[in-house]
Amino acid sequence: MIARRKTRQIKVGNVKIGGFAPVSIQSMTKVDTSDIRAVVGQIKRLEKSGCEIVRVAIKDLDDARAVKEIKKKIGVPIVCDIHFNYRLALESIRSGADKIRLNPGNIRKMEEVGEVVRAAKKAKIPIRIGINSGSLFTRNSQRATHNALVDSALQYIKVFEELDFHDIIISLKASDVRATVEAYKRMAKLSDYPLHLGITASGPYDSGIVKSAIGIGALLLDGIGDTVRVSLTADPVEEVTAARRILSSLGLKKSGPEIISCPTCGRCQVDLGAIVKEFEYKLSALDHGPWTKRPFKVAIMGCEVNGPGEAREADIGIAFGAKNGMIFKKGKILKKVAVKNAVIELLKNL
Repeated sequence: MIARRKTRQIKVGNVKIGGFAPVSIQSMTKVDTSDIRAVVGQIKRLEKSGCEIVRVAIKDLDDARAVKEIKKKIGVPIVCDIHFNYRLALESIRSGADKIRLNPGNIRKMEEVGEVVRAAKKAKIPIRIGINSGSLFTRNSQRATHNALVDSALQYIKVFEELDFHDIIISLKASDVRATVEAYKRMAKLSDYPLHLGITASGPYDSGIVKSAIGIGALLLDGIGDTVRVSLTADPVEEVTAARRILSSLGLKKSGPEIISCPTCGRCQVDLGAIVKEFEYKLSALDHGPWTKRPFKVAIMGCEVNGPGEAREADIGIAFGAKNGMIFKKGKILKKVAVKNAVIELLKNL
């Protein structure tokens, strides 16, 4: 078990963040918020994929006013992402936003911040102080070092605390993995506010997942982090899938069984990639099984070198030869099956 950092707890709609609540998964819509039909459709896809909190971009008053109608059609809390114009935050709060994200880099005037804080306090909703490496509150910071990220956040937080507002979540995102990790580690020692993890502008799907998994995973292993978003230049559902896999690999969220499969080599005499894909696809149609109650491992291995060992270690596994596969369950041989029947037999014996 990972010993998680103790924080105060806040609520975003009906989702608890911090205070040892489960790490929640967030994503962000990638269509105009004023296009209610399009944004609701995207949010419903995100809900179905396991997203628990959705952020929407608020560019103008039309976007802010659309939030009221969007909320009637969805089942997850909405976070309104505010930049440059504090009045958009006020309108979003009136429309029923469950949380506001403020960018300290472009909403700086203390009287404007104060108005938003007072409105959020009256509405009983939290605010995320979202520091990005490209947008710092501290004007004289030329480089987005981890110290610059943290110092910017601390100065902004001070304004909130002076207004007796403590329903705060903090994010300290850089595109540089090392700077991000060091910033969060420093902040974790200096405050007890919940932390929203992510690597900003991490890039396209493949490289973005690598950077995000390293940064977010390193922090979660140290017990740091209460909610996450994997930011990818990709379909937002891919962000949620990646976040679920990161959390599942650390035992922090049930997300189907963990599939262990070898990279294959010249010894492999079956199309292991196709077998694994078929297994994943058919498993996704099932909504019940032992993996819903506890961590569960399935090993699908291509040859007799590491295959039998990995299969024995898993809850259920198969190690292939040329024409057959040997299924193991709870460390013991269960049966020999033909390659063409392997997926069906694995699913049947889960």
